[in-house]
Amino acid sequence: MNGIDNSVALVTGAGAGIGRETAERFAREGASVVVSDIDTDAGEETVERIEEEGGTAAFVEADVSDSDAVAAMVEFAVDEFGGLDFAVNNVAAGAPAARTADIDEDDWDRVIAIAQKGTWLGMKHEIPAILDGDDDGAVVNVASIAGIEASPGRTPYAASKHGVVGLTRSAGVEYATEGVRVNAVCPAVVETAAIESLSPEERDQVTADVPMDRPAQPDEIASAIVWLCSDDASFVTAHALPVDGGETQG
Repeated sequence: MNGIDNSVALVTGAGAGIGRETAERFAREGASVVVSDIDTDAGEETVERIEEEGGTAAFVEADVSDSDAVAAMVEFAVDEFGGLDFAVNNVAAGAPAARTADIDEDDWDRVIAIAQKGTWLGMKHEIPAILDGDDDGAVVNVASIAGIEASPGRTPYAASKHGVVGLTRSAGVEYATEGVRVNAVCPAVVETAAIESLSPEERDQVTADVPMDRPAQPDEIASAIVWLCSDDASFVTAHALPVDGGETQG
């Protein structure tokens, strides 16, 4: 994709799933990739996979709900590779299913601290680093279709992802003339270890509302993320892009 080669990309939650696929896709397109995750073994495995394919990557452990850790993560990227061009905030947390009045307060606080505050902390430290560079850059936040529609029984997750969409749209407008585009992707159900463990009946249930009648593959979401960072999406900002097999018709 245009504009990715010889860049520096930071991907959080890159130890598995969408984050790993995104880190690997950036590397294939010629970027040097900072892989971040709270799981050191998983993150280092992603780096090994990239290096085995001839790519360039480095790992930094970070708790995205900790401002000092996020600041250190971004500083690591700049020190390791000389700057920052692209950042992907791939942050999520879930809670036991419950209706709104039955949600445990600790579950609420944890989900918001990780998924919503963690995304904001990422942007807080990533955007200045991108602005310090000589070239334009981009941030992509991983939201969800739960951030653009109702998600009964998953209110903390839905609230956090609605917050991510709001952060994205506001920041996208704020920095529109300063060379930093900010967008979000909103996936529907994605093929993960949890989905793979379901029975055929359960799998049918989770894909029942998807017109394509299947989950997304992680690399399909990664392709959308890297495209949003590329020059091919140079006039796209403050947008929440559904990547959902037609589920929201958005």
